[in-house]
Amino acid sequence: MEDYKTSKEAFVSGMTGSSIGHINMVSLVALASIALHSTLRTRLPPNRTINLPVEFLLLVVPLLLSVTLFANSPALLLIVIMIPTGVLFLLPPRESGTPLPSNLGHSRPTSPTPDRVNDNNANEGSPGAVATVPPLPALTTYRSHMLLLTCLCILAVDFPVFPRSLAKCETFGVSIMDLGVGSFVFSQGVVSAIPLIKDPQYLKAPMLPKLLSTARKCLPVLILGVLRTLSVKGTNYPEHQTEYGVHWNFFLTLGLIPLLQVFVHPLVVYLPISLLGILLAISHQIALASGGLMDYVMHAPRHGVISANKEGLISMTGYFSIHLIGLSTGTIVLPPSPGFFRRLQHELQNNQGPASVVNEPNSESESDDDTPSRRRPRIRFRRENDKTATELCSYAVVWWVVLGIALAVNVGGGVSRRVVNLPYVVWVSAFNTTFILGYLLLDLVFFPSPLSKSIYSPTSKLKVQPDPAVLSSGRRNTRGQDDTTTSAVLLDAINRNGLVFFLLGNILTGFVNLALPTMYMSDWWAMVVLGTYGFVISAAAWFTKDKKLWRI
Repeated sequence: MEDYKTSKEAFVSGMTGSSIGHINMVSLVALASIALHSTLRTRLPPNRTINLPVEFLLLVVPLLLSVTLFANSPALLLIVIMIPTGVLFLLPPRESGTPLPSNLGHSRPTSPTPDRVNDNNANEGSPGAVATVPPLPALTTYRSHMLLLTCLCILAVDFPVFPRSLAKCETFGVSIMDLGVGSFVFSQGVVSAIPLIKDPQYLKAPMLPKLLSTARKCLPVLILGVLRTLSVKGTNYPEHQTEYGVHWNFFLTLGLIPLLQVFVHPLVVYLPISLLGILLAISHQIALASGGLMDYVMHAPRHGVISANKEGLISMTGYFSIHLIGLSTGTIVLPPSPGFFRRLQHELQNNQGPASVVNEPNSESESDDDTPSRRRPRIRFRRENDKTATELCSYAVVWWVVLGIALAVNVGGGVSRRVVNLPYVVWVSAFNTTFILGYLLLDLVFFPSPLSKSIYSPTSKLKVQPDPAVLSSGRRNTRGQDDTTTSAVLLDAINRNGLVFFLLGNILTGFVNLALPTMYMSDWWAMVVLGTYGFVISAAAWFTKDKKLWRI
């Protein structure tokens, strides 16, 4: 058993990675599968596309194939997916009952009605307006696909069918698994924007109560981190010490980052969040290059708790900068318009209460967070997704240009997930901004709605607000039901219980590795095991799609 453990650790060690272009091609399979799924949903009757086997085949199998059998030829898999997508796209979409833009009247001054929000009353008695932020389908799809791919990779990497070029790099290099951990932190940052959008005065709240509240929410994740360390040591499970250290693991990183965010709230009032993230990443890079931290990580002996976990501790600064950049992205994509949070920041700087109220969705289940439902006026939430897509595109271009410059001048010696240096931070930011943009564009193409676009007067060409009566009717499908969620049912289910889904994937991965000699299995048997594993975790998410299993 000890010989197998040593061989297994060598099997996942010493990797140098792939190329950014190759990883982008592999990742494009996720967008292509959503395009195919969306085409089928908009062209076929819904009862033929919304069931577990179909969604597993369309959404999970392509991801699995992209990192196994087609990992070295992702372009071929993309062609296989895009051909039927293109053919089906030529068919006329089925009638969805979405109101046409021509049916939208322009708002005009009217007397207050029960369906309108009185901003003064909404803010009365409190410094800020409390609201509920409904989910963004593109963000749900992005987070769920990221979780799916992560869960598939953490088991697939133990089989030879998973190319070594996609496994985590030893020190420098890029791979799909290196990207996965950074994307997890970036995604956590995006959804962390919800409390700030709901009540910007939260930034000025007393520090200690916020720390205690955040610690309570993070405690289960930190406990999972401790339990994982104990289980790995207790079962003599193969481990890769240069990944995080002897005792550290990714759960501990995830659990501590939200606590660090609380300490920068006073700065968020006055500075752009993205600027804080960039300055932190640059400071971290200076400390690595000129402060001796890189040499410490590479050569210091593992004596004592600090040096034994040097990778996990030193990388925290870099991961926190990724979290802040994700938080900044969340303040762009989640509010009604990309400039919404910036206006709230300006009001906070002038010691004014926010004058805008973000309206709640139709039910508690539609919210991106776990805030209990309150009785508030029900007005249809509108997001200017077309405007948001334009701003995201500009950020994506900037990130890729900065990454190209950083690699050209060899900043930090290249991309390093081990110490989360500046090139790694920029790479993760560029990739995730681009793919959120991709999912958002697919949503705009396949599920257009007046609720997701800016509306301009045909005469003055100025932006106008639609008639509230039209907005309150929402978007109805042919069966007269509300159809505001455009994400796939399986992906929505995974997003609803993301932490439980990820935990289940880790538990099953450990079970498979303890039960089977994965390193010596043929590609055929590996695909059988991985396919079964993928279906089990998908089925678990599917059958709990109407329940919130873990509220923290």
